[in-house]
Amino acid sequence: MTNTFPFEARSYAFSPYVDCPNWIGGAFTMAASGRSMDVINPRHGQVMGQVADSGRAEVEAAVAAAQAAFEIWRAVPYKERVQVLFRLKGLMERDAEELAWLVSHENGKTYPESVASVAKGIECVEMGVSLPNMVAGGQMDVSRGVNCEVTHEPLGVCAGITPFNFPIMVPLWMLPQALVSGNTFVLKPSEQVPYSALKLAVLMKEAGLPDGVFNIVNGGKEVVEAIADNETIAAVGFVGSTKVAEIVYDRAGGTGKRVLCLGGAKNHLVVVPDADLEMTSSNVVASAFGCAGQRCMAASVMLAVGPVDPIIEGMKGHASGMTLGEEMGAIINAESYDRITRYIDEAEAQGAKVIVDGRGAKVEGADGYWIGPTIIDGVTAEMPAGKEEIFGPVLSIIRVNSVDEAIAIENANPYGNAAAIFTSNGGTARYATERFRAGMCGVNIGVPVPREPFSFGGWNDSKFGHGDMTGMDGFRFWTRPRKVTTKWATQVDQTWMG
Repeated sequence: MTNTFPFEARSYAFSPYVDCPNWIGGAFTMAASGRSMDVINPRHGQVMGQVADSGRAEVEAAVAAAQAAFEIWRAVPYKERVQVLFRLKGLMERDAEELAWLVSHENGKTYPESVASVAKGIECVEMGVSLPNMVAGGQMDVSRGVNCEVTHEPLGVCAGITPFNFPIMVPLWMLPQALVSGNTFVLKPSEQVPYSALKLAVLMKEAGLPDGVFNIVNGGKEVVEAIADNETIAAVGFVGSTKVAEIVYDRAGGTGKRVLCLGGAKNHLVVVPDADLEMTSSNVVASAFGCAGQRCMAASVMLAVGPVDPIIEGMKGHASGMTLGEEMGAIINAESYDRITRYIDEAEAQGAKVIVDGRGAKVEGADGYWIGPTIIDGVTAEMPAGKEEIFGPVLSIIRVNSVDEAIAIENANPYGNAAAIFTSNGGTARYATERFRAGMCGVNIGVPVPREPFSFGGWNDSKFGHGDMTGMDGFRFWTRPRKVTTKWATQVDQTWMG
């Protein structure tokens, strides 16, 4: 498997690639129907290759392969399972440049952003390697001669459905904990970015993962529905839009499987007058426009409390000075481009002022999907730009008179992924973070992503299910506790308790 499907590009120049197959039971196969879909490089708007457009038959084949591998894999001790991840970490580090350029080409990220996303994926693998030292089952003599012990048992065949925006990192939110726990896995990556998952399969094979333990089924809606309906699959993790997250949660949960679905967001950054001008203006811009705003932790709304115009002027300077194509990447597809542009046009028509305008932006030599950093001032909480998820490089500014008014707007939003406050006052910061109705909060941090072992997950309409996706919550999601109570001898001084 070494050097299978090498990706040779080491620049932004368009590079065609292979057709992307499924990976089932240790074999690469295209869809039995012969159907396929285009994979488009967003920077150039050109087709890189074709991806298998699979259906229920391929899902059933992958589940059968995973089920056959499960009894063998679960019998492998924890310490041996993690050796595969340990080797995978080294292989990912070896191939980090190739992986980053592949992410850049299929997703449209800048190369530095792609490097960071690969590094974060490697960090998730490191978390998996550490699990045996973190989850050793507890035991205690609970009474005279009576011992209780807990072990964490795998569920069986599990599945993940992942989005386009982080094609290596998000699958690795799920895979380390699920595989180290002794489960086998079926992954359905976004059909828009299937190649990163393909490379993960290649690297896992090289790392020594047995055939059938990890499988990939590419496709669209039919594959998602087949995973949700399959009664052999014991658990499903999903990351994507709230609309689809709720549908998958309801449909998959109807079969009795364990389901955790992370949805969308409308993240608010509260900025007060005592915030540091440079730190705040640069951080807000980085949060809003990093990854072209196509991440669930991006700042979407700035709640400007009182006289913070110097900070807004600083934001305008930072945003206007960004080099499109180098400091910010492309929009994923034409449909997203049209949707994002429509939000900007609509806000302007409703009376808001576009103070940094990214519409019509171009990048020389790249005819893909481009919108530059866009800041809209004078937005209200009732406007679509102020309340709906745009998922693009658009920051809406809502003017408010107090921190309490800002918190009320944040909390009235149906989502609950992330919220942050920029201030130099510890009391103000604590007041806000204790009142935000969001699962991930920040103080002077525009992208308050928890790092391992702390877990990732929002509240309200940003999550359907219990627990979080990463960290120890992720481990608990992919396992179930077995409690064993043991007594070997009658105690001379026994009581009614033992």
